[in-house]
Amino acid sequence: MRIETDRFILKEIDESHVDDILKIRSNEVVNQFVKRIPPKTNYNALDFILTIKKRIQNRETFYWGISQKDQANLIGTICLWKFSEDRTEAEVGYELLPEFHRKGIMSEALYAVLNFGFNELNLQEILAFTNKFNENSKGLLLKHDFVLQEGKIDEGFPENLVFSLKKNK
Repeated sequence: MRIETDRFILKEIDESHVDDILKIRSNEVVNQFVKRIPPKTNYNALDFILTIKKRIQNRETFYWGISQKDQANLIGTICLWKFSEDRTEAEVGYELLPEFHRKGIMSEALYAVLNFGFNELNLQEILAFTNKFNENSKGLLLKHDFVLQEGKIDEGFPENLVFSLKKNK
């Protein structure tokens, strides 16, 4: 589960990350383009962590906390989830504390997770759903060769755009 990049460690989250998960998932800037009820307490964050651990155990998701190599605390998260029934497709999701935006952090993490998805899980396609006003996210996806799926909609989320990246043959 652990992935190391040049500057970061992508690691499994656990109960020791309650404060970090609360900070990330309740951040107003992070939630600006995400439709969810942000956690309000450590209990909410712990409940989320336990849910994720169960989904990892059931192989429904791969979920990593992002930390700098010299730090224990998490600055963001990234995951592969919503696998197709035949496990050839998955969706990528990510979030990063605002003070770490525009430093190439998510780009480095995304590159590592795409590599994991295509080469370790043998995915054929990875999807990404992002709000049409989230310029940072759209730029990140385009930088990594995701292609906007014109006309494809995210059911229940009309503000979202759908991007796709297919495995190079």
